[in-house]
Amino acid sequence: MDTGPHINKFIEDTDQHDFRESSIERYSTILDMVLQGLPLGEMLHALVLLIEAQKIGTRASVLLLSDDGKRLLSGAAPNLPEEYNNAINGIEIGINAGSCGAAAYTCERMIVEDIENHPNWEKYKELPLKAGLKSCWSEPIKDSNQKVLGTFAMYYDTVKSPSEQDLYLIQEAARLASLAIERSRGMHIQRLSSKIFNSLPISLVITNEDNCVLSANPIFKSLTSTYYANLKLFDVHRFLSHSPPEMVADLFDHLSRGHAWEGELKGLRNDNDIIDIALNVTVIRDTFTQQNCFAWLITDISARKNAEKIINFQTNYDQLTGLSNRKYLFESLQAMKSSNDSVDGNKQEFSLMLMDIDHFKQINDTLGHDNGDVVLKLVAQRLLNAIPENVLIARIAADEFALVLPGKMSTESLISMFNNLTDELKKHFIVGDQDMMLSMSTGLARYPYDADNVEQILNCATQAMYNAKARGRNCLQFFNQQIQKDAERNAELHLYLKTALAQHEFELYYQPIVNPFTSQIIKAEVLLRWIHDGKFISPDEFIPIAEESGLIVQIGEWVRTQALTSILALQQRQLAIPLSINVSTIEFWTADLQQRFLAYFDAIQKQFGLDDFPYSLITLEITESLMMKQQKSINLLLTELRHRGMKISVDDFGTGYSSLSYLVNFPVDQIKIDKSFIQKITSGSRHKALIEAIVSMSRALDLSIVAEGVETQEELEFIKQQDIQAVQGYHFYRPMPQEAFFDLLAKQAQSTSTT
Repeated sequence: MDTGPHINKFIEDTDQHDFRESSIERYSTILDMVLQGLPLGEMLHALVLLIEAQKIGTRASVLLLSDDGKRLLSGAAPNLPEEYNNAINGIEIGINAGSCGAAAYTCERMIVEDIENHPNWEKYKELPLKAGLKSCWSEPIKDSNQKVLGTFAMYYDTVKSPSEQDLYLIQEAARLASLAIERSRGMHIQRLSSKIFNSLPISLVITNEDNCVLSANPIFKSLTSTYYANLKLFDVHRFLSHSPPEMVADLFDHLSRGHAWEGELKGLRNDNDIIDIALNVTVIRDTFTQQNCFAWLITDISARKNAEKIINFQTNYDQLTGLSNRKYLFESLQAMKSSNDSVDGNKQEFSLMLMDIDHFKQINDTLGHDNGDVVLKLVAQRLLNAIPENVLIARIAADEFALVLPGKMSTESLISMFNNLTDELKKHFIVGDQDMMLSMSTGLARYPYDADNVEQILNCATQAMYNAKARGRNCLQFFNQQIQKDAERNAELHLYLKTALAQHEFELYYQPIVNPFTSQIIKAEVLLRWIHDGKFISPDEFIPIAEESGLIVQIGEWVRTQALTSILALQQRQLAIPLSINVSTIEFWTADLQQRFLAYFDAIQKQFGLDDFPYSLITLEITESLMMKQQKSINLLLTELRHRGMKISVDDFGTGYSSLSYLVNFPVDQIKIDKSFIQKITSGSRHKALIEAIVSMSRALDLSIVAEGVETQEELEFIKQQDIQAVQGYHFYRPMPQEAFFDLLAKQAQSTSTT
């Protein structure tokens, strides 16, 4: 009699019964640990061991998702090799980041039966294979909102597929891990919240709708210890009984609608102690009682209020003129900004006009400071007479006045206002037996168009006022937003430039110069590039700043050192060609700088230990403005550099408006025709004639010529007609990094040797 099927059925039922018993035991164990509030690491460690005990041959692990949701961190894996655990700790999740990385990324179970041949493990398979791990099944651990918390994985030392029971087991493990993680984090937040609640430096009390105190921190108990001794009820109406009724009514209206409220009120500490408070009330819905609860955050600001009253009384007005002072103006502007959003969402606009008396120092110097004070009083009175009642006027400096014009005003209205003010000031008056007539330089900025905070709007108006002075005084200048942007950008770049060399942010690029008839590279121009914070900063932006600050001297020396290093490297490769290096006029500006420039080459020759310094491979590119200085010392310096073997080239020739006599008398070897001339040859015969004249003149003076900025075939053909032997421009090559430039020269050399 065949009993095989019955025996198999009995074994299967027994296995399922044992599995269920084990499952219950696992749930019981983890739940017990959760209720005890044991550390998360301890619970995950126990869970891994329970799963491994259920499934012999399994080596399990728990990985936790990082706070930024991008990496997996070690949770528990007691039986995986330490080297492997360390290697995967911090691994970025992704579709091709192994089993766990993919499971966390896709939020789906990831079964990999054969690690060695699975695409998900292509980048990382050496790690598990070295540890003897050949298959990995990973289940994402999700919270109650289906958000991934981490992964639970089962590893095996053989190529292996999961059974139905295996899948149930890994899913169960993920659920238990989720329970442990969520409960652990919840308890951590609860403990942290309790500590914060009790450590707050301001009073906090939580009440229900019947004003019963549900919880209160020590500061609140101290604040109300005299008046509310039992702390069972918080009589809010009595506590706020000395506050403005309309504000208290607004407070309770907000709370009745479930809205938060904040403001400054009066609080009753006891019958004889009224304090100023800052009150912030938040409405919290209690899901257990289905009632609203209220969190009252109370700050005693009595000391600050008293100090403000004293300070405001003493400092808000100018004693000489009776006008508001700078502080009051600033606070008023800040208040306007704080309430600048109207009901429809539009900002409350205003204009700020700064007026500075022209030549006031001369008045003080000639009439004396006492009479100068009289002038200031008269100006203040005349300004008051000429402005509408809604305009705030302040004296914010010795002879500087500010007017705040509320609302949106047209340009015509603002100009009309200025004209009225100046007409009033132009009226004659006598001070110190002197018949006087005043004028003022005025700058105007508009909020929010020119700036969106008080400091900036003041700065904008001040800058506009300085522009008015620069334009001859006695006029009105509107702020130009571009001026401010340029100033801020320049200040920012100047700050970064100071550390650019130390931070290795500079790099040299090379633009080949070619023979237009053979297309052979015959030399190259060295170009400075600045990469800050991963972005290229245009030389047009940072070179003027470097020149103005004097940093260009150090930067120029760095450029020449790097260029020389390139020359030596090319010599070693038998690829040497001349390099043109731009030199700022600032580096020749004084006799000391000229001596430093020459001393640099002596020092660098000694530093590199060169007996035969490659001067002949260096061309220094200067600008026409240097020729216009006509200093004998500059001529001597350039003559010495040429004597050593260097070439001197005049860059961007034709744009500096220099005299031809400068070119005749200056020690130069080459001119570079500026690209602005090259790119206009298609505009007409006169532009072509200009280039032909430059070429003819250069050849008469025995100067070599480089045409820069050649970008089109038509431009190239014209240059070739002039028999110019050196061309630079995008038609042939753009500037390139050193490695690309070296490779280009190597290919050219190889091509030449082949032919």
